[in-house]
Amino acid sequence: MADITTSKPEDLVEAAGMPVGSGVIKPSYDPRLTNEDLAPLRKQHWGSYNIFAFWMSDVHSVGGYVTAGSLFALGLSSWQVLVSLVVGITIVYFFCNLVAKPSQVTGVPYPVINRAAFGVLGANVPAIIRGAIAVAWYGIQTYLASAALDIVVLKFWPGLAPYADVDQYGFLGLPLLGWCTYALLWVLQAAVFWTGMETIRKFIDFCGPAVYVVMVLLCGYLIYKAGWSEIDLNLGDVKYHGWDAVPVMLGAIALVVSYFSGPMLNFGDFSRYGRSFSAVKRGNLLGLPLNFLFFAILVVVTASLTLPVFGELITDPVETVSRIDSTFAIALGALTFTIATIGINIVANFISPAFDFSNVSPQRISWRAGGMIAAVGSVLLTPWNLYNNPDVIHYTLETLGAFIGPLFGVLIADYYLIRRQQIDVDALFTMSPEGRYHYKKGYNPPAIIATAVGAVIAMVPVLWTGGPGMRTTAQYSWFIGMGLGLVVYLLLAARFRVAGTSGVDRVLEG
Repeated sequence: MADITTSKPEDLVEAAGMPVGSGVIKPSYDPRLTNEDLAPLRKQHWGSYNIFAFWMSDVHSVGGYVTAGSLFALGLSSWQVLVSLVVGITIVYFFCNLVAKPSQVTGVPYPVINRAAFGVLGANVPAIIRGAIAVAWYGIQTYLASAALDIVVLKFWPGLAPYADVDQYGFLGLPLLGWCTYALLWVLQAAVFWTGMETIRKFIDFCGPAVYVVMVLLCGYLIYKAGWSEIDLNLGDVKYHGWDAVPVMLGAIALVVSYFSGPMLNFGDFSRYGRSFSAVKRGNLLGLPLNFLFFAILVVVTASLTLPVFGELITDPVETVSRIDSTFAIALGALTFTIATIGINIVANFISPAFDFSNVSPQRISWRAGGMIAAVGSVLLTPWNLYNNPDVIHYTLETLGAFIGPLFGVLIADYYLIRRQQIDVDALFTMSPEGRYHYKKGYNPPAIIATAVGAVIAMVPVLWTGGPGMRTTAQYSWFIGMGLGLVVYLLLAARFRVAGTSGVDRVLEG
């Protein structure tokens, strides 16, 4: 008879919606650092298509489209925007492969793998930062999805128009109709999330392809209305030509990286489910450079055709759909964009804080509880005020990049340059002062100092917009933070003897 005294089903926290028992908890693991959501997975079964679908859901959203469209406001031509998008996403692809490996090899999520660099308790620093950023993004994406839903509601019930006017029925910058649609999507997303990771996987497998169908149909409709000859890759408001465009394009590339910096940083939360690192890399290749190239072409062509068809440049797909004469087409398009945005929100901004907040107090905060903390926090931030015009979009991305960059730099420096891709998984779950990753009372000072230095310096140009060259420099906040985090950590790691303290040589020999 099986021994049921050591583990009872009611004592286990379901691992990220996976069946009970998915996380392997050893007797030596300290409860203060462990629950079934954070423990190494017993089975990793995601294939390349699941990773591909993850990126499709991440890319094919109203937020992705609006961010790409906002690059036109920089004064670039369509082909320059296209090049910037593709180069930016190729950089993201390269960095995502770097982040993916440690979690795929060990089977643990992003906040746990950070214990090697920050210490078993210090890992709460990046977890809280990333979790807070995910809360902001969760709110932004929910707002964008609700705006798409507003289009459908007003098309079928135009009498509700006064309730969509923030001046007549507004509260905290959002009209009454916006509050209603936001609340509806908030509940729907929470319901999908609550069912668990397997349902989420199936949901995102559907969302990404669904948007492609609608975007291709939308692009085809505009071509039918305007004709192939009207596809113009040099729009009227182009301000930069030749070499003068290069600095602006570099800034646009940096903004693309900043947009994806969140899911890129905690991509380990998903790569941990990959059956092999090769499968994850194939999924990344399909989902990032190749998929994004096609997506970028659709965005550029569709945006350029709005000029001859509607008489103005429209970079918001929902607004483009709303201009179509067919009520059915408007409803189908807007609802599809809404569903897709729900998909990205769940994978990029619900799952991350779920793990991050659970890591802070594993025995008190389950994966589901962590996600619900994020959901509640997203409303309190009034996210519609963070993403309502191109200038605010860029400021938001620059701020996020300044904080995420150093975390990325520290993680990469620690895993690849100091530990040479070797991690003692069991040591990630022990509070013993003799543990490899205990450092000083559970904290690794070099990692925390490097993160603070990188974030503070990267925020200077973001806040000091009136300074000489600061507006341009602010676009590179992620790269500045990442570079400083990496370099400062390496310098301090040598001074504090991080490698020796955490027994890197013993791990490599073992």
